[in-house]
Amino acid sequence: MTASEKTVPALDAEQTARLTAWMDAAGLAGAGAPLESRYISGGAQNEIYELSRGDFRCAMRIPPTTAPADRDKGILREWRIIEALNGTDVPHTEAVAVCDDKSVLGRTFYLMGFVDGWSPMSLPGGPRWAEPFDKDAEARAGLGYQLAEGAALLSKVDWKAKGLADLGRPDGFHERQVDRWTAFLNRIKGREIPGFDEASAWLRAHRPIDFVPGLMHGDYQFANVMYAHDAPARLAAIVDWEMGTVGDPKIDLAWLLERWPEDTGTPEAATCSYVDMTGMPSRSTIIAHYAEVSGRQVDDIDYYLILAKWKLAVVLEQGFQRAGDNPTLQMFGPMVLDLMKESADLAATTDYRN
Repeated sequence: MTASEKTVPALDAEQTARLTAWMDAAGLAGAGAPLESRYISGGAQNEIYELSRGDFRCAMRIPPTTAPADRDKGILREWRIIEALNGTDVPHTEAVAVCDDKSVLGRTFYLMGFVDGWSPMSLPGGPRWAEPFDKDAEARAGLGYQLAEGAALLSKVDWKAKGLADLGRPDGFHERQVDRWTAFLNRIKGREIPGFDEASAWLRAHRPIDFVPGLMHGDYQFANVMYAHDAPARLAAIVDWEMGTVGDPKIDLAWLLERWPEDTGTPEAATCSYVDMTGMPSRSTIIAHYAEVSGRQVDDIDYYLILAKWKLAVVLEQGFQRAGDNPTLQMFGPMVLDLMKESADLAATTDYRN
């Protein structure tokens, strides 16, 4: 994990003392050594700190004091997922320990294995590829294959055996999607979004009827994975499980494909996403790789792409409606309109039967 350029104080002496006592009581490694902390990154929902005690090193994920109270439940939900991933072949941060005693740090938190890696979002200067992937075309292609493989491996986790049967509601999953996100949009709606009704009607009429439920990330993309530093490309960990659930894992595939070009050799490949896609495998190649590793059929991928664009437009609309003077959130305005148009246009030209 790479430190953010934002300056945030490490834990103060009182917090450090309480956390040290809790770690000792939990029997964690490093007992007797001083506890050192370093802020890594964070936002409105979570903060991440690096913790070190002697040779023991881990990362702590905790909501900031200003986060809503129900974020503590979200932390426990994330913990269940990463704990379930221990012992699987899914790249993940090791589950170390969890604490829901607010007297320790004021919020629920968990400790996870520290991942010494990188993501396009954590590099100085904005989203980009790290060396040597920025110049080595073959190595860069491996990043794409690894991203698809991570989603495929996640979809194969035996979620029932891992104690996650109550994490989501796979029965009726697709029947709920349009109603749920339409209601969400109606609560925050401040303008008309052309194409919404057309795409919504298509999704209602073409939802899958035989999908295989599985564990899904919910926001699967380059921004939420970490890679090992050296080539060849290796996915070190999938991170940020805030939207994790048991549902339809092919949504993760569509989510990562949403801005993925078929031809990555064109000039447009450099600007179609938040990272330069030049040299990546084609969209169809990524789909085929996911199908091979996951064992899932992908003949209906257009449904998932339409749903991904439609849902992402709704999610980003909330940010736009709250933008105020924030230039980043203001940028969501035209993005929402483009995404919904793409969703409706793809729906209008897609003809298949469930």
